Amino acid sequence: MRIVVQRVKSASVRVDGQTISSVGPGIMALVGLHENDTEVDAEYCCKRLLGAKLWANDNGGQWRHGVKQKGFEVLCVSQFTLYGTLSKKKNQPDYKLAMKSVPAEALYNRFLELLRDTYSHDKIYDGQFGAMMDVDLVNDGPVTIVIDSEQPPNNEASNPT
Repeated sequence: MRIVVQRVKSASVRVDGQTISSVGPGIMALVGLHENDTEVDAEYCCKRLLGAKLWANDNGGQWRHGVKQKGFEVLCVSQFTLYGTLSKKKNQPDYKLAMKSVPAEALYNRFLELLRDTYSHDKIYDGQFGAMMDVDLVNDGPVTIVIDSEQPPNNEASNPT
């Protein structure tokens, strides 16, 4: 599972010209599901997303508060293209690593449920799964973090060279 997390002043999603979700300050999260993802990946990413310390505390200490501590909102947008690759010769996108639509929608909805149960039902918003969406946001910073549920091999994570 891959999430591109952006700290935002505001964000919204429109489908067919109609705004279906909008948030004030908080997080805009683009959520991609890998073909091998499970609920364990969703649980891990939920914990990391809600625990990410992207804001200063009241004393000005940078990177001390997360979205829950600030009482801010989260807008999630499903985005299978996060697992896209480009072919070597034609530079055409290939999405074979992305989870197929039916299981992806089920796991994405489970991820939203985990966020709502862990944080607050009225603070978690989303786009429309599988729809062509217009996404607007005002970055705050900008601050962008990528959360991947797969951990790097130990030799890459601990190799000081």
